[in-house]
Amino acid sequence: MFTLRKPYLLYLGDAALKSDCKTAFGLRDWCRADVLGEWSHPNGRVTLGLPRLSPAAAAASGAGSAVIGVAPTGGQLPEHWQADLEAALEAGLDVVSGLHTRLGSFPRLRAAAERGGAQLIDVRHPLREFPVASGRKRSGKRVLTVGTDCALGKKYTALALTRALEERGVSATFRATGQTGILIAGGGIAVDALVADFLAGAAEALSPDNAAGHWDVIEGQGSLYHPAYAAVTLGLLHGSQPDAIVLCHDPTRTTIEEYPDYPIPALDVVIDTYLRAGRLTNRAIRCTGLSINSSGLAESEWQAYRARLERELALPVCDPLRGGVGPLAEALRTI
Repeated sequence: MFTLRKPYLLYLGDAALKSDCKTAFGLRDWCRADVLGEWSHPNGRVTLGLPRLSPAAAAASGAGSAVIGVAPTGGQLPEHWQADLEAALEAGLDVVSGLHTRLGSFPRLRAAAERGGAQLIDVRHPLREFPVASGRKRSGKRVLTVGTDCALGKKYTALALTRALEERGVSATFRATGQTGILIAGGGIAVDALVADFLAGAAEALSPDNAAGHWDVIEGQGSLYHPAYAAVTLGLLHGSQPDAIVLCHDPTRTTIEEYPDYPIPALDVVIDTYLRAGRLTNRAIRCTGLSINSSGLAESEWQAYRARLERELALPVCDPLRGGVGPLAEALRTI
């Protein structure tokens, strides 16, 4: 298990899209007490609304780590970020990354870490190996958040759902599958960094046998409709063997983000696709509701959209940030 020094300084690079900064926004929203401030490259256009601090100022204020809060396409570390990260290391801050690129692969960063007495920490790369999946049905219950696309609320939904179950006296554990979730939860497996043959096995290890009434709330990744990331979604679905799925969607998107030639199908079709794929390892899988990222809708539009979906799909429809996920938690309690 990684040991991370807190509080964090969140680094936003030169990101232009909020969706690329989901790691930073997730930490701000779900472990705010562990976040001291933000910092970015001069060309950056995204802000978290937090105090802006240089690495030296953050270190003087007690920060322990600079966390790369950006997840650029492909998970590669841009070369022009190295000067910024070098400054953090020389100020004595550990640099924590969830990118595919290993920080230690850059001689410049290794030298800066040595000068500053700091560490380079790659949370995306597991510290152990995993077996291939067994397909064995495990005790306990599991719910997996799935999506029509990437970066639209699967992690937020899983975190909110875990909290809602606990508030109702139901034993529940958030199971992180991505770098942001790991930073929030303090543990988990970054499944998209694994060799494909061992992905489903890692998902089994992530949610082991448990008490009959316990819910593992598993953070979903990618989308079965994503031309680049569908493979990780399928492996996680099969290894998780979920008893229930919650579909996450952003109604302002009609195509996969950054892939305009890939339209998002009707939601009933999406649900059916996930259920058909999931029946390979759990024939009793069901969809218990939808979690909507309605941030692009006015209140009246959201209420109308929600009412229409509930009528058409006969399922509870929620927005974690607009009323919570209580109906989704209640639906799970009936299983």
